[in-house]
Amino acid sequence: MRSIHTDKAPKAIGPYVQGNIVNGLLFASGQVPLNPETGDVTGTTIEEQTQQVLKNIAAILAEVGSDFDHIVKTTCFLKDMNDFVAFNEVYATAFTNHLPARSAVEVARLPKDVLIEIEIIAMVNE
Repeated sequence: MRSIHTDKAPKAIGPYVQGNIVNGLLFASGQVPLNPETGDVTGTTIEEQTQQVLKNIAAILAEVGSDFDHIVKTTCFLKDMNDFVAFNEVYATAFTNHLPARSAVEVARLPKDVLIEIEIIAMVNE
């Protein structure tokens, strides 16, 4: 197992890593809409926050030489399922050739009271 880290995605805000690679798969920690340079929440709408989360995920994928087309599975945690349609419109822009399997659930609360958190499992070349 190999842990990964990039300064282009937010630092872990607890006792965990940005991701671990095991047997050609990246298991990335959930990403919230934090600006990696300031640590502040980016955006107030589900669209703005989802865009930042996708940027953070892209940075982690780039660190391991992968991209959105190699994501196998996502788990999406929404603060309010009423935001699902707006979230989905932004989320869909990240995928061009391949759609991952996905779970999407509403949760009572997320870190820093954000509106969205997404975790991924992706294929990588080791």
